[in-house]
Amino acid sequence: MTTFLQLHLLTSYPPACLNRDDLNRPKTAMLGGVPRLRISSQSLKRAWRMSEEFQSALKDHVGTRTKLMGFQIYEHLRGKGIAEQASKDWAKAIAGRFGKLKAAKQDKPHNDLEIEQLAHFSPEETSGIFSLADILAESGRAPTEAELNLLREEHKAADIALFGRMLADTPKYNTEATCQVAHAVTVHRAAVEDDFFTAVDDLNKRGSAHMGEQGFGAGLFYLYVCIDCNSLKDNLGSDEKAGKLANQAVKALIESAAKVAPTGKQNSFASRAYSFYGLLEKGSRQPRSLSLAFVKPVKASHEDGNGMLVDAINALETMRNNMDKVYHGKEETGEDGKKIRVPDFLPSRAFNAVTGEGSFEGLLKWAVGEEA
Repeated sequence: MTTFLQLHLLTSYPPACLNRDDLNRPKTAMLGGVPRLRISSQSLKRAWRMSEEFQSALKDHVGTRTKLMGFQIYEHLRGKGIAEQASKDWAKAIAGRFGKLKAAKQDKPHNDLEIEQLAHFSPEETSGIFSLADILAESGRAPTEAELNLLREEHKAADIALFGRMLADTPKYNTEATCQVAHAVTVHRAAVEDDFFTAVDDLNKRGSAHMGEQGFGAGLFYLYVCIDCNSLKDNLGSDEKAGKLANQAVKALIESAAKVAPTGKQNSFASRAYSFYGLLEKGSRQPRSLSLAFVKPVKASHEDGNGMLVDAINALETMRNNMDKVYHGKEETGEDGKKIRVPDFLPSRAFNAVTGEGSFEGLLKWAVGEEA
């Protein structure tokens, strides 16, 4: 049976503009009839893929997502002394295997080297591309049809295995994503605010040199991630190394999700944050988010001294308890002789930085079976 890893994270960001809409303001969503701040899954996945944690943990197993591979090939061939027209023709022949190329434009002489849509190249495919370019440069000839078979159904790109890829013109080489990432939303009502700012000219003592506005928001976010472990391993190949690489990918993803924030406006807000609470569940049950815990906005309890952090954790754990009681619970006889329904939880690990309980390192090891 398929094993799923379900990760639930709570992360508090101070004033920030991590993920902007078309009006340069933080993205939002309505949940439970009230406005929330939102960070899109695309923004999160991009930040994780490009993070030092992910890149260093999966060295040589991270792909390149770009429209510009044709231009890279062209420049490589030109650097080898190949004539301009030949370099362009050969580069177009190679890049065209990964997607339809743009039309030529008079004011953009290299526009027809660009792929219309972003293509995700695995390291094996990138290596094959430039090895072929070297062969063509040495022999001074165009590529043959057989040499242009550069796409791979099997590869070791962990990010493609996790997040998938779509090649519209060659669907045979598509990869189904094995990791689902929800949009992160605040657990409470939240509003976008405006920061009016000025920039001062050091040599002009009379007023400001520039004025502007920047939207921002602060909030406590809930994030849900689900990984299909069996499919992840299948995506990485059929050899014995696939399992080891899948475990590396799982650990790199969880660490990035808990530690890495999107890069939007970081220099202006320094809104870097670690998740203060994490719950990881493992099992073959049909996955489910626990976002229902926050349809009713969390409000800090002042009477008993609990803050919003504690109340959010309580809401999440209560929802998990009640859902597992209703869907998977077992009837038992209580001490008073009455029948009660007891939740049947999935095996799980958690950490709580508010109370200092749990171990993030232990959670990572447990995720991949390194710790019981």
